[in-house]
Amino acid sequence: MRHDARYYPSPSRRTASFGRRGMVATSQPLGAQAGMQILQQGGNAVDAAIATAAALTVVEPTSNGIGSDAFAIVWIDGALHGLNASGPAPRAATPEAIQALGHERVPEHGLLPVTVPGAPAAWAALSERFGKLPFADLLAPAIALAEEGFPVSPIVNQMWEDAHESYSRYDDPAFLPWFATFAPKGHAPRPGELWSSPDHARTLRAIAGSHARDFYEGELADRIDAFFREHGGLLRREDLADFSPEWVEPISTRYRGHDIWEIPPNGSGMIALQALGMLERMGEEGRDPVETLHRRIEATKLGYVDGLRYITEADAMGPSVEQMLADDYLKARASLIGDTALDPVHGNPIMGGTVYLATADADGNMVSFIQSNFKGFGSGIVVPGTGISLQNRGWSFSLDPEHPNVLAPGKRTYHTIIPGFITRDGEAVGPFGVMGGFMQPQGHVQVITGMLDDHLNPQAALDMPRWKWTRGRTVEVEPHFPDHLAQALARRGHHIVKVADSLSFGRGQVILRDPETGVLCGGTEPRTDGAVLPW
Repeated sequence: MRHDARYYPSPSRRTASFGRRGMVATSQPLGAQAGMQILQQGGNAVDAAIATAAALTVVEPTSNGIGSDAFAIVWIDGALHGLNASGPAPRAATPEAIQALGHERVPEHGLLPVTVPGAPAAWAALSERFGKLPFADLLAPAIALAEEGFPVSPIVNQMWEDAHESYSRYDDPAFLPWFATFAPKGHAPRPGELWSSPDHARTLRAIAGSHARDFYEGELADRIDAFFREHGGLLRREDLADFSPEWVEPISTRYRGHDIWEIPPNGSGMIALQALGMLERMGEEGRDPVETLHRRIEATKLGYVDGLRYITEADAMGPSVEQMLADDYLKARASLIGDTALDPVHGNPIMGGTVYLATADADGNMVSFIQSNFKGFGSGIVVPGTGISLQNRGWSFSLDPEHPNVLAPGKRTYHTIIPGFITRDGEAVGPFGVMGGFMQPQGHVQVITGMLDDHLNPQAALDMPRWKWTRGRTVEVEPHFPDHLAQALARRGHHIVKVADSLSFGRGQVILRDPETGVLCGGTEPRTDGAVLPW
C-alpha cells in the first residue's frame, strides 16, 4: 500500500485526554511512551520528564539533542521550582574573535554559535533533587530506542529534510559527521523508515553511568574539545567542566484570577508575562472577536520589542524584572494600544526545528520542561562517534558593544525556550508550553488567553488557528485562519500574510489538574506528531 504520510485532505479532530494516575504530553509518541513507562515503573513526574527528554533526543533529533539547552518548572510537594540549564559562551568567545574570523555577526551554523550545552546537566540535577528512581533507569528507554531504531514520524521527516537541504550548502568538513550520523543513506529518513544510532546509545550510557559528568569532565568532554580544536571552534573542555545548572525562582504575572509563571531572564518568558499583564490591565475582553485578536496581537508586539531590546543575562540587563513587570509601566504600555496596528518600539521600564513536554503523576507533582537545539538540528555540528548534535544558541548574541545581549565570555544569551506553569490560589493548575523559536512567547499568550478568556479546554486551545507577529505591522497567519478575521485585521492596519505551512506556528502541550478530584486533562499539538498519554 502506497500513501503520503504528510497528506491529509480532510479535517480531523482529537478530543482532550483525561487520566488520574499520571500523564505525559509531548511532540512525539515514542517520547511520550518513554515517560509513561517510567511512571508505570514507580517513577514520579520528574523521572518521567527526564526519560521523555532523553528519548526525544533520539526520536526527534530535528529539534533537540544531547547537545541541547534546557529549562524546567517543577511543582512538587506544594512548591514551585525553576531550573535554568542554558549554557554560557566559551571563554574564548568575544566579538573581536568572531569578527577576526570574517563574520559581521555570529553565524547561524557551524562551530562558532555553539555554547556550553546544558541538557545533560539538567537531567542529572532534576534527578538528584527530586527524582525517585535511579538516574540510569531513566535513560534506559532512550538507549533502547537509539540502539534498536525507530520508524521516523511524518513531521520529524519534514524537519529532517529541511535540515539536510540546509547543511548541504556547506563544504566545511566540520559538517561531515552530521551527514554520517543523520543521513547515512544520503538522504533524510523518510516517514516510517527505521533510523538508529549506536553512537547515540553509547553516549547516553556514559551520561547515565556518570550522572552526566562524563559529558562535562570525562571522555565525552575530551572528544568535544578535540573536535573543536581541530576545526577552529572556540568551545573547550574547561568551559564544559565549569558548567552547572542554576536553580532559580520563577517569575509571574496575575491574569484572570490565575498566576502565570515563567523562568526569569535570560529566558524570554518575560515577553509573555508583559503581554498578559497589559491585557489584564485593559480589563475583561468583550465579544468582538476582531477587537479581541487586535488587542492580543498589539500587546504581544509591545512585549516582544521590549524583550528583544532588554533581555539577556539578568545582571547585564538595564531594567530589572520588577521594573519590566511594574503595574505603572504595563499600564503605560497598554495605553498605546488603540484601534489600529502599531509599528511597535520598545519602552523605557526604568522609572526613577525545540521540544516541549509536560508530565504529571498521581501525587500532584507536575513538570513543565523544554529542551532545544535552537533552530532545527542546531549548529549542524555532530561530534564524531558520539551522536552528540550541538545547539547553535550563540546565534542570538549581538556583536554590537552597545546592545545588552552583546557576546561576552561566560555569558548566557537571550533564550527563546520557555516552559510555562499556571497556579491559582497557591495551588497547581498545570504545566503548558509552546515550542518554536521566536513563536514561543506568542504561543504562550494565545494558549493562555484561549483557556482563560475563551474558556477552551486544553486540546481546543491548542487547536485554535494561530497568528505570529514578525516585524512592524506584519502578522503571519496559518492557512486555516478565518478569512473574515484576517480581512478585518487588515482594515485595522495589520499586514496579514497567510503562510502555507503551519510548522512555524509552534507546537504545544498542556496538562491541567482538577484540584478537587485530581483528574488530569491534557491536550497535545495537532501541528506535529504529538501525543498525550493518560494513565
